[in-house]
Amino acid sequence: MSAGRDREPGTKMQFASDNYAGICPEACEAMQAANAGYAGSYGGDQWTKKASELFRNLFGTDCETFFVFNGTAANALALASICGSHNGIYCHRWAHIETDECGAPGFYTGGAKLLLIDGENGKIGPEGLKAAIDYRSDIHYTSPRALSITQTTELGTIYTPDQVRELSDIAHSHRLLVQMDGARFANAAAALGTSPAQITWRAGVDVLSFGGTKNGLAVGEAVVFFNKDLAREFEYRRKQAGQLASKMRFLAAPWVGVLENGAWLEHARHANDCAALLESELRQFPGLKIMFPREANAVFVWMPETLSEGLYDRSWHFYTLMGQGDFRLMCSWATTDDDIRAFVADVRELAAAK
Repeated sequence: MSAGRDREPGTKMQFASDNYAGICPEACEAMQAANAGYAGSYGGDQWTKKASELFRNLFGTDCETFFVFNGTAANALALASICGSHNGIYCHRWAHIETDECGAPGFYTGGAKLLLIDGENGKIGPEGLKAAIDYRSDIHYTSPRALSITQTTELGTIYTPDQVRELSDIAHSHRLLVQMDGARFANAAAALGTSPAQITWRAGVDVLSFGGTKNGLAVGEAVVFFNKDLAREFEYRRKQAGQLASKMRFLAAPWVGVLENGAWLEHARHANDCAALLESELRQFPGLKIMFPREANAVFVWMPETLSEGLYDRSWHFYTLMGQGDFRLMCSWATTDDDIRAFVADVRELAAAK
């Protein structure tokens, strides 16, 4: 994706990314509390222990959780715990690990190849996965080892628990392990209204990259191993990759803040609701086209160049998707109804003036 024209720092006129939003109050307060006094380093602190316990409670199982700085590291190191240099990783053609991580999975696995699968609305289907698995199995080809599922997908759609389970069953029947890229996992859980367990380990997911930054944290993602055998040497991978924070409490404490009282889910639900409102408002304009089902906090829309340029000129900031006229509008925990009304008002005025 590429950004629209730059805008003045500090303005709220953006639908470019949920990364643009600041720190949510719960995460900020927890970081402030963790800043009082001294605490053990490299994870030997009460905040890291408490966050890990909260993850076990959230998923209802004895999972192993590690905190890293960003989503690229979470995905790449999780996959490195599964794959060797000669292995292959099945993923959607639009998966973030393929389009936006600068080859990090291949780097950290020592050369594992991403095996791309097409699928409607950004999702891998069972037949597509089966066809990819059946494609080749000879010694001259890469040896498939993992399936990576993006939840929510890069096109803003969501895998249901049954869909995750069906793909996981296929993968496991072929001795593949399942990694979930959950950069926006919170938005998927909020939209589905089901327990986090039902769309992860109960559906066959072995390891999850749980995104916090897009849901109100300042920095930090969680790598959650449901298959604890895979976590055996992860702490060494994390250290070697430069992802072991000395003051780990500042990565862990924000998770305590959002997990303790359910703020992680409330913020995700708010972002989803804002996107639903934005989609509803944009559908009233016949010159615009909603490109994919709006299922979480992203609205993908086609608009004419005159309109997009006019919005850029008015300091709105959003990303292009695949080509001319295709744009992504992203809502966050901090998006307001006023933001949406202001954007729609500018769309209306510009559309009327063309």
